[in-house]
Amino acid sequence: METPEKFVVGASLADQGLAIGLGANLPSAVGGPIETLIALRPELQVCLGAAELRWSPLFRTAPVGGPPDQPDYINAVVVLDQPPEPTAAAAMELLRRLQALESQFGRLRKERWGPRTLDLDLLWWGTLQLQSSELELPHPRWAERAFVLAPLAALDARFELELRQVLAGQPPPLRLAPRAGWLE
Repeated sequence: METPEKFVVGASLADQGLAIGLGANLPSAVGGPIETLIALRPELQVCLGAAELRWSPLFRTAPVGGPPDQPDYINAVVVLDQPPEPTAAAAMELLRRLQALESQFGRLRKERWGPRTLDLDLLWWGTLQLQSSELELPHPRWAERAFVLAPLAALDARFELELRQVLAGQPPPLRLAPRAGWLE
C-alpha cells in the first residue's frame, strides 16, 4: 500500500489525523449491523464536516468482554487525514456529536461492553492527549483490540505488526466483501 503524500515519512495514522472506531452487533431501526453502519456513513460525513474521509472495509469480529453469547460485531474505522487543529473543547464537542449519532441509531447504555446498535469511539485526534471522566485521548485500549487494528491495517500496513501481536494465534477478524453503500 502506498503512503499518501500528506503523511510525514515514518509517521503513522496514529501520529496524525483523527480516527473513529465504528461497531454494531444489534439491529437498529434501519436494519442489521451492516445496514446500520451503511446508514451511518452520510451522517458521520456531515458530523465531521469533511469532504475526504477514508473508510476501512467492514470486518466481522468476536465480542471482547461483556456478557457471554452476544452476537458478533461488525466493525470498521474512519480516518480524517487532515482534521482541524485538535483542542480539548473540540474533542468534547465531537464526543457529544458521536453520542448523539449513537442515540439516533437506538443505542442504549445498559452495561459495559454489552451488545449495542451502534458504538462510536474517538480513537485519537493527532497528538491531543486528554483524560477526563468522559473521554480519554488517545483511546486507552485501541492498540489492544483486533476489532480496531484489523480495519486500521487495511488502511495502513504499518498496523499489521500490532495486529499480529494482538492476535497471537487467534483467528483474525473476518474482512467482509465490499457492498453497495460501503465502498472502500
